Amino acid sequence: MALIYGIAYGVRGSVTNVYTKKYFIPALTVKIVGAIALGILYHTLYSGDTNNYFKQAGIVYHAFGDSFSAGLELVTTSGDVTPNIAKYTSQLYWFGHGSNEYFVIRVAAVFALFSFYTYTVIAVLFAVATFSGMWVMYMTFAKIRPQVYKELAIAVFFLPSVFFWGSGLLKDSLCLGALGWLFYCFYRGAIERKNILRCLILGVIMGEVILSMKTYILLAFMPPALLWVFNESTRDIKSVAVRWVAKPLFLGLGAVVALFAMSQLAAADTRFNLDKIGEQSKITADYLQQVSKTEQGSGYNIGEQDGTLSGMAKLAPQAIVVSLFRPFLWEARNPTMLLSALEASYFILLTVRIFWRVGLFKTLGAISSVPVLTMCFVFSLIFAISVGISSGNFGTLVRYKIPLMPFYLSGLYILQSITVPQAAARAGQRRVAGVPRLAGA
Repeated sequence: MALIYGIAYGVRGSVTNVYTKKYFIPALTVKIVGAIALGILYHTLYSGDTNNYFKQAGIVYHAFGDSFSAGLELVTTSGDVTPNIAKYTSQLYWFGHGSNEYFVIRVAAVFALFSFYTYTVIAVLFAVATFSGMWVMYMTFAKIRPQVYKELAIAVFFLPSVFFWGSGLLKDSLCLGALGWLFYCFYRGAIERKNILRCLILGVIMGEVILSMKTYILLAFMPPALLWVFNESTRDIKSVAVRWVAKPLFLGLGAVVALFAMSQLAAADTRFNLDKIGEQSKITADYLQQVSKTEQGSGYNIGEQDGTLSGMAKLAPQAIVVSLFRPFLWEARNPTMLLSALEASYFILLTVRIFWRVGLFKTLGAISSVPVLTMCFVFSLIFAISVGISSGNFGTLVRYKIPLMPFYLSGLYILQSITVPQAAARAGQRRVAGVPRLAGA
């Protein structure tokens, strides 16, 4: 902890500004607290993923002790079994081609080398790695809309579900951190057009990290991110007439690139081919609903799935509601569900407040005219549909949906800062216009 905080205080000045500096250490601290708290919860009350990752990483860690070359091969292998590692792979039930969990084991095993295979230290190092991506995500949002840097800190760092489920020794932590870096790379390299080569290399690496664990995150993120880039590009055109002509062309080109990117991502994992997404979603949902029967009423049902894309489309509205705005307070059955319900209630209140004060059409107009808002809400809705349909119970949903939560809440805060003052100004103008002029004025 002393080493981590020493490094944090040392680098803080180079990665913050006068406004964001005060959030750096508190944000790091809540990530560390979340990682430790998650470990305590799993080791005392639950059993599951984080314990299994730790035990499997221990096999790789001990392989380093027996033979450094064997340990290194287990960390870097593409999935082939050689005589050098055969006795270890037989104990690794997540080893092999197509295993999304084995990437977590690789990272945990490397961190184990620096911690003498201590769970808490490994979990804290996961939190630090995740925090790096979350920080660049926050700095990107704050640069786009510095007027709400305080609110953006809440959206990115201080949502309980995000810093609890997105900090410890889990896939969710690494995916969340990598997503933050990918978001930064899109903005820095493609929109600001700075450090393009470095951002391209880093973006590809972060994309591979996500692809190694949760392909569907990239499937949800790439189309709105590319749309964001193309929307920003049309804003650089000064001529209104040219912009009106160019925008459909950019959107069309963006759609083609997005479809190509999705096809390439899906090709890397046959479960996510377009003709199998509905089938895979049904299989996942059926399995999780069976699991939820043992979790004291945490299951939910948004309708029957038939394993087709059209069937998923019919369930999309219910999936959006369940992902963004549920569980409702009266559906909470345990402390973790209560935290999620409080967050969902806040999302409901803030969303309704904006639409009520600004109006439906003006709000939708603002979202469509501000590229970063389009990206945030399109990504959130796509992701909400995918996890809302597939999860089947609130216990898994609260983990699965954490990548969308910083984007959705950041989008709400940015939208509020743009539209609510405008609505108040229009209301003031109407009141002034309605005051009768004084005699002789």
